[in-house]
This record gives sequence, C-alpha cells and structure tokens, in this order.
Amino acid sequence: MGKLFWLAIAIAIGLVLSNWVHGFQGYEYHHFNETEPSLLEAHESSLFKSNTLFVGLTLIHTAAAKGAVCLDGSLPAYHLHRGYGSGANSWLINLEGGGWCNSIRTCVYRKRTRRGSSTFMEKEIPFTGILSNKAEENPDFFNWNRVKIRYCDGASFTGDSEDKTAELQFRGQRIWAAAIEDLMSEGMRFAQQALLSGCSAGGLATIIHCDGFRNLFPRTTRVKCLSDAGLFLDAIDVSGGHTLRNFYTGVVGLQGAQKNLPEICTNHLDPTSCFFPQNLIASVRTPLFILNAAYDSWQIQSSIAPPSADPHGYWHDCRLNYAKCTTSQIQFLQGFRIHMLNIIKEFSRSYKNGLFINSCFSHCQSERQDTWFAENSPIVKNKVIAVAVGDWYFERAGVKVIDCPYPCDNTCHHLVFRS
Repeated sequence: MGKLFWLAIAIAIGLVLSNWVHGFQGYEYHHFNETEPSLLEAHESSLFKSNTLFVGLTLIHTAAAKGAVCLDGSLPAYHLHRGYGSGANSWLINLEGGGWCNSIRTCVYRKRTRRGSSTFMEKEIPFTGILSNKAEENPDFFNWNRVKIRYCDGASFTGDSEDKTAELQFRGQRIWAAAIEDLMSEGMRFAQQALLSGCSAGGLATIIHCDGFRNLFPRTTRVKCLSDAGLFLDAIDVSGGHTLRNFYTGVVGLQGAQKNLPEICTNHLDPTSCFFPQNLIASVRTPLFILNAAYDSWQIQSSIAPPSADPHGYWHDCRLNYAKCTTSQIQFLQGFRIHMLNIIKEFSRSYKNGLFINSCFSHCQSERQDTWFAENSPIVKNKVIAVAVGDWYFERAGVKVIDCPYPCDNTCHHLVFRS
C-alpha cells in the first residue's frame, strides 16, 4: 500500500512542468503547523522512478523507558538504509522537517498526524536526493549508512515538558538523544565519517544539535553538518510586525525548549532569539554548510507575508507565484535577501564553513532529486548542490557560493502554488 500511495503521488506530480512544483489549496490555513505543504516535502516532490528505494520504518523500542515519545506518547522512529563498501563506516543522519506547534490547540491537532505520532507515519518512504542509494543520483553519499529520523515533537527536537490535561508530551530533546543512542548501538559508534543534515525545521534542529553530534565521536572522525532551508530569519513582515518571532515565542515557551538551546546564546539573549539560527551559526564550532534559497518560499508565505500580516490580500498572488509579484514587492523581497546575506557574513569568514545561497523561490533542495543532482539541477558558479556539498565535506575545494539577485538565475526550480 505504501508504494502504491507514493506512486499515486508521483503520477500527480508528473503532470507538473519539470521546474515547477505546485502546492494544494488550503495551505494558508495551516502554514505554521506544517513547515511546507505536503507536496513540497522532499520525499513527495521528486518524480519517483520505478527503481526508487523505499526504506521501512523502525520504531525505537528503548525510547519509552527514557520518556522519549512523540506528542501523543507513541514511540519515535527512523528509517535506516545500510551502507556498504567504502561507505560501510560512514553515516548520514537526516532530521526530518515539518513545522512547529506553538499552542495546545495546534499541538493537539498535530498529535493526530504523522508530525505528532508514529501511529500515523508511513511504513516506508522513498530515499531520494542526498538519501539516494544510486551513485548517479547521489555521487558522494550513495553507499553510506543513511538515516532519516522522523519528526514528531513540534519544536525541532528541543522540547522537554508535558501538558497532562491535553495529554501532550513535548519530548523532542529526549527523542534526539534516544534516536542517536539507538543508532550508535547499530554501528554508528564506529563511524569514520559522519554528516548531520536536515531540511526546514530539521535544518534548524541540525544547527542546534551540530556541536552535540560532533561530541559523540572521537576527534579522528570527520564530522560535519548541513542545514538545508533552516536559516529562518527574525524578519519584519509586510505589516511591520514580527510574525515568526511571536510564533517562536510560543513554541519555546510551551515546549520547554529553553534549557536545551545552546548556552553560548542563552547566556546573553532571550530564549526566543536563541531559536533563530542567525544568533547561533557564528558560534557553532563544528564545520557547518548552509544551503538556502535567498527567496525562501516558506518564509515568504509564513513569515514575511502571511495572511495575518496582509489582511487586504495585497500579497496574495505574489505569495503564491513569484511571477505575479509587483515591482515594489520584488524590491521588498530583495531586502530580505540582503538581510540574509548580512546575517551570514561573519559565519562565512570561517574557512571550515560552507555556503550555497541560490536566488530561487524554493524551500528544501537537498532531499529532492531534481534540485540535488539531476541533468537540470540549479547551478551557482558552475556547481550543482550535490557537488558543492561534496566538495566542502571532503575538502576537495572551499565552497562559499552566493547567487546574483533574482531574476538572473535561469536554473532555479521555483515553487508555485495554486490558490
């Protein structure tokens, strides 16, 4: 049934032009509870081939005794595909994305979905992009041990509290620890190379947990981190407000995330500020690669120009389709890009870090095959994303590539949504 479901999705997406991905109607009403509409998710937005690898779900049975459970109290889970050959002792850990919940109401809603309960998770999912097992699709990591840790807490694997009345468990930090402990027992403790990655809310989690992940291994192990679409900015929205900051305040407070955020930040900034990557990336000691679209689709829809900040609908068409933005709206979005570039200036000075900022209206590019490594994948300075990440990880070359402003890049796979 799982494969039939995904093939049906693939057929539906196959009707879309190769460089365009369309979301479904109603995305605006759940724009915070899901990081992106379902069809934007990496494993749902690739055109699956008949030989696409599907990997089964593994429940972490030792987690319950540690109190490491999903929002509804069910066991956390991951998908593991074993490496072989030269990759047998190399591990890629991918943290799933999928938004956040900031209130009892939204978390109760979430616990009845795959984002809050392993009961509703797919029994198997396709591994594409950076998770692919084919050299022609994933040249540097295809034969590594590759893992996707499922996301069912709603606070980027940082919370540790509960609400007994609502029967909610906020145990993201414990899930992170339990999953990593289980994987260490599965052989990751012998890793000679390791890469922690994640997309969207998982990209944020990657930044937060990067140094902790590094500390699991001896210094002789090469350990690095890749954050894809995780650079959520503390930006001013089109009404002059702070939509995302207000939302994050609820997430951090409700889920008790403060004590699990990096102390180097919380020692001098408020907890909400320390949930924003811009206040964390410069102090991450482990080599970190930031992959982000300069015009991040999710941030445009949910942080910069959400319906709540645009009551008259002036941004409605632009929010759905970049080609319908007015000159003044594009100018506003150019300001967002400049803000992003200013934030990464200090980070980019470190020789150990990597950057790939392309001028696309996109979100999550490492887990989609079309954007990770394909014939027409996005290119900046003659590098596709997979090659850029591989060059940086294996130190074949320094990689700090920043695209020219929109509309100069004609290799983008822009995301467009139906109204």
